[in-house]
Amino acid sequence: MKASIIGTTGYGGGELIRILANHPNINIHSIHTTRDEKPVSEEYPHLTGIFDKVLTKIETDKIAEESDIVFLATPSKVSGKLVESFLNKNIKVIDLSGDLRLKDASAYEAWYKHESVDTSILVKAVYGLSEWNREQIMTASLLANPGCYPTAALLGLAPVLTEKLIESNSIIIDAKSGVSGAGRSPSMGTLYAELNENFKIYKVNEHQHIPEIEQQLSLWNGEEVRVTFSTHLIPVTRGIMATIYVQLKEDLDTLRLLDLYNETYDGHPFIRVRKNGIFPSIKEVKGSNYCDIGLHADSRTGRLTIVSVIDNLMKGAAGQAVQNANIMFGFEESAGLKMIPLYP
Repeated sequence: MKASIIGTTGYGGGELIRILANHPNINIHSIHTTRDEKPVSEEYPHLTGIFDKVLTKIETDKIAEESDIVFLATPSKVSGKLVESFLNKNIKVIDLSGDLRLKDASAYEAWYKHESVDTSILVKAVYGLSEWNREQIMTASLLANPGCYPTAALLGLAPVLTEKLIESNSIIIDAKSGVSGAGRSPSMGTLYAELNENFKIYKVNEHQHIPEIEQQLSLWNGEEVRVTFSTHLIPVTRGIMATIYVQLKEDLDTLRLLDLYNETYDGHPFIRVRKNGIFPSIKEVKGSNYCDIGLHADSRTGRLTIVSVIDNLMKGAAGQAVQNANIMFGFEESAGLKMIPLYP
C-alpha cells in the first residue's frame, strides 16, 4: 500500500517516517508540508542517507489519486480542514490531531477554543483505540487517532470500568508527560532553562483531553462519567506515566485484578501487564508501541492504583496510527511495530 504523510516536520510525522520506512506492507509514497519544499533530511538531519524524500506542497486530489492512505500529523484546526478536502475520495484517512475525536461539536469548541468540523464528518470518524474498537477500525475509512494521555488512561481503566468493578465517580488520573508531547514549536514553558530540573503542573482542570477521556468512559459505563485529570511536564524527552486512583465496589485483591487484566489483554501484542508488586516505568517502553500496566489494590482504603505507561510519540501517536492502519488494511496488527524499547 502507498501512504502519504502530511505534517512531516513535527515529531509525530517524524515518527511515522521512522516506522513506515521499515514497514513490510506500506510504502511512503509522498510527504507534504505547508512550508518550503526541500529534502526532509534538511529538517531532520538524522535521516540523511536513510530517507531523503522531498517535502512537497499539499495537493489533496493528487494525494488521493496516488496513495491508499494519508496520515494527518498536523495540528488541530489544520487537520479538520484537510479532512474535509479528502472526503468522498478513494483514500483512507488517519488524523493524529484532536479534530475528529469528540462527537459533540460544541464540546470541541469549548475545549479546543476554535470551530469544529461539521457534525456530518464527526459521525463518520471511528475512534481508533486499537485494543477496544477493532471491529469498527477494520471497516473505517476515516479514523480519529486517540490522544496520548487518553490512550494511557483508557487502556489502564478499561478492564475494571467495563466489568463495573469501580465507582465511576471516583476516578482520579495523575499524568506526567515528556516535553515532546508539547510539539516541536518552541514556547516559554518548554525552554531548557524552564523545564530542566523542574516538574510542573499545567492546564489544571482545563486540558483538552478531559472530554475525550470522559466520552469513552461514559460510552463503556452506559452513563456519564466525570474524572479529575491532572497533567504535568517532566524533564524527559518522551514518555507518559498515568497513575490512576479509583474506588473499588467490593473487596478485591491485586492478584484477582491482575488475572482480569491478563485475561482482557490476552492476544493483544502491545499490552504488557506487570506481575504482582512490579510497576512499569516510562524508559521501559521508550521508542516502542507498548503500553505497560501495573496494579495494586489497597485493602486498607478500598482503592485501586493503576499505573499505565506509554511512549507518547509511539503508542500515544504515530505507533497507534500505524497499528490502526494495519487493522484497516487487514495486515498483521504488529507489522512494522516490532521494535524493542530503547534501554537504557
